[in-house]
Amino acid sequence: MLIRVKPHYVKAVSEPEIILIAGPTASGKSALALELAEKLRGVVINADSMQVYRDLRIITARPTAKDEARVPHRLYGRIDAAENYSVGRWRTDAAATLETTKRYGRAAIVVGGTGLYFNALTRGLAAVPPIPDEIREAVRARLESEGINKLHTELMQRDPAAAARLMPGDRARITRALEVVLATGRSLLAWHEEGNAASLDAARAAKIFLTPDRDALMQRIDVRFDEMIASGAIEEVQALAARGLDPNLPAMKAHGVPWLIRHLGGEIGLEEAVEGAKRDTRQYTKRQATWFRNQLPEFVWVEPEKASAAVEEQLRGLAGGELKSSVTS
Repeated sequence: MLIRVKPHYVKAVSEPEIILIAGPTASGKSALALELAEKLRGVVINADSMQVYRDLRIITARPTAKDEARVPHRLYGRIDAAENYSVGRWRTDAAATLETTKRYGRAAIVVGGTGLYFNALTRGLAAVPPIPDEIREAVRARLESEGINKLHTELMQRDPAAAARLMPGDRARITRALEVVLATGRSLLAWHEEGNAASLDAARAAKIFLTPDRDALMQRIDVRFDEMIASGAIEEVQALAARGLDPNLPAMKAHGVPWLIRHLGGEIGLEEAVEGAKRDTRQYTKRQATWFRNQLPEFVWVEPEKASAAVEEQLRGLAGGELKSSVTS
């Protein structure tokens, strides 16, 4: 009888593994998630706010169809670009996916670079009431006419605690905090304190944040975007632009999309568009690292080449014993 060792691991306890993989754009998160999913008979669950959109496979570096065929992938490419997919909706969808994954005894590998998704999953979500359309539209109109600095100054006056926790140029979060205090008269932080419970116990999960060498990461971002262009990113963005969607929708702000739309409209050349997209992505990786360091310090920072071993070490500690290769005939 031939004895074959399968390339995954089992624990001595019944609870399937939960692994949270975060890190900056282009740090190798998806490749690591795929590797671990194959070892652990796992399911890869998306925690990237742009990879949820079906219109943006190439420009967001979503897993390829070949990768998706190797192991189950969930919450990728299921939302139309015309929708404003919120953190709350993702949290609900992720919780249901985690429950299904657990029911089938599969490991759950949650992977992405969107800090708010991980925060909502592990710490819950503020129960903020819906913001009236007139307030939301007024704040966004002011953002365009007055700029983010004036909105941040007003937020400092109305909600200094929330303003102190935000970077002055963070358009999305500053406008959100200002909308909340204008609509409810309360700080967004106060709503956070009364928020919904977390969807999983973070103490039960392995948690890592990939920290590649900075120079290597910058080079990888540049190379990857060039590969996107060669693979059809311009055509993908052209199809998106042809839909005439609201430019304030999240999908329309994905890294590279605004620059390529400007190029397609004849406003700038391709070289300028590509360099602008690369520059935005490089700057975003700095904000990602700062956010995770300040908001989710429980994540273990690890170099990509040591990440797999670091995850297995955490899982071993959570299991209270050794991980063993499963053997089948």
